Amino acid sequence: MATMNFFRPFTRRSVLAAGTALVAAASTHLAFAADWPSKPVRIVVGFPGGSSPDLTARTFADPLSKLLGQPVIVENKVGAGGNIGAAEVGRAKDDHTIGLMINGNMTIAKILNPAAPYDPLKDLAPLSLIGVSPLVLTAPVEQPGVPRNADAKTFFAAARAAGDKWSYGTPGIGTIGHLGTELLKARSGIAPIHIPYSGYPQVATAMLGGQLQMALLPPALALSQAQAGKLRLIGVTSSGRSALAPGVPSLVEAGIKDFDLQIWNAFAAPRSMPEALRTKLAGMLVEIARTPEVREKLFQQGWQMVATSPEGLANRVQKDTQELSRLIKEQKISNQ
Repeated sequence: MATMNFFRPFTRRSVLAAGTALVAAASTHLAFAADWPSKPVRIVVGFPGGSSPDLTARTFADPLSKLLGQPVIVENKVGAGGNIGAAEVGRAKDDHTIGLMINGNMTIAKILNPAAPYDPLKDLAPLSLIGVSPLVLTAPVEQPGVPRNADAKTFFAAARAAGDKWSYGTPGIGTIGHLGTELLKARSGIAPIHIPYSGYPQVATAMLGGQLQMALLPPALALSQAQAGKLRLIGVTSSGRSALAPGVPSLVEAGIKDFDLQIWNAFAAPRSMPEALRTKLAGMLVEIARTPEVREKLFQQGWQMVATSPEGLANRVQKDTQELSRLIKEQKISNQ
């Protein structure tokens, strides 16, 4: 019986035609990228003005505007630990919207809540991982049951004795401040109750007002409050000491074994944005981040500059999604 050949052999003409089509398509994409942007570009931030993500977005807005030749506007879409802003980015179809995200917005949002209005792995396209940082465990200077000059071990002993009479604050369920404190509870035997706020500045304000007994804060915010004599610094969440918090011991030094936690911020675009535009934007963001002026501003904000390629950010998202998913499962964390 004769066999049927479903594969038409390539001819020189067909190969040339295919090549011509690819070149034409590439030229069209390049021309499209060259004509872009045609209107102001939005950077959506899911946290309030004055928060760490907001400051980073505004640091990039002016230099990005100069490179693009169009205004760059920062818009704050606050709530749900940054996920309202992330969802806004994910559904944008105008090719002129990007977002400044934190870890949870690009990794485990859908895992924590299957009803979340976006899927970070499907709706967001990585542009660049901008900066990384540990958090700093902080507490009020004046605190019942805790001596004013208490070291970390004394602080944890007081926290264990207080049990669920203490509370801790975070920028929302599923943020690294939340997941990190839940991990700290499991590792240290403390049991404070979680109270979510709209951002880290609001957490610090609540702690100063006596509504909270502890919180993991970004280094810049923690150090400024400590220098003002308002908060005490217990320890950093990195495995060793950090240049972002000089002189502050690590929680590992306080006896919390194998504790290593980082926050990060990154730019992302809607998955619907053409790849040529994403590539163009990513290159500009990396160029801006590596300038001495912006690098210094990021450090002052509490970030060690990284400025990766889209592929570098994608790898970090994949790694953290796996690790944070395991933590969520182990600690039975949910925001439903």
